[in-house]
Amino acid sequence: MIGGSDAPRRQIAALPVRRQRDGSSRVLLVTSRETRRWIIPKGWPVKGMKDHQAAALEALEEAGVAGRVSRRPLGSYLYWKRQAGGDALCEVAVHLLEVDEELDEWREKGQRELAWLSPHEAAELVGEPELRRLILAVA
Repeated sequence: MIGGSDAPRRQIAALPVRRQRDGSSRVLLVTSRETRRWIIPKGWPVKGMKDHQAAALEALEEAGVAGRVSRRPLGSYLYWKRQAGGDALCEVAVHLLEVDEELDEWREKGQRELAWLSPHEAAELVGEPELRRLILAVA
């Protein structure tokens, strides 16, 4: 139900991709802080910031990467976010981030694991089928 209490909560995410010299792509995954599941950098929209800018900020804070972010989302996926007050269904709009800078220090360094993987390897590690499809689409 759109607009009802059953409507998914909205989140934004960045799908960090690095193009290799041979034309192939590598995808950056991070682990979630609590469950240690493999995910892409994501979070809540930021007031006063466009969604693609907030997605780029999440990638910077969670994974220490920066680059060109797509204004329009590649697509979206649904997942259940574990919260103290009960699980919440979230719909995540995913923006492609063409990485051209990796920082030595960033906000959540040491709180998450990071892995650069082929799109096929990354798709095997994430739990959400719709996210798998988005990752494979950048291959």
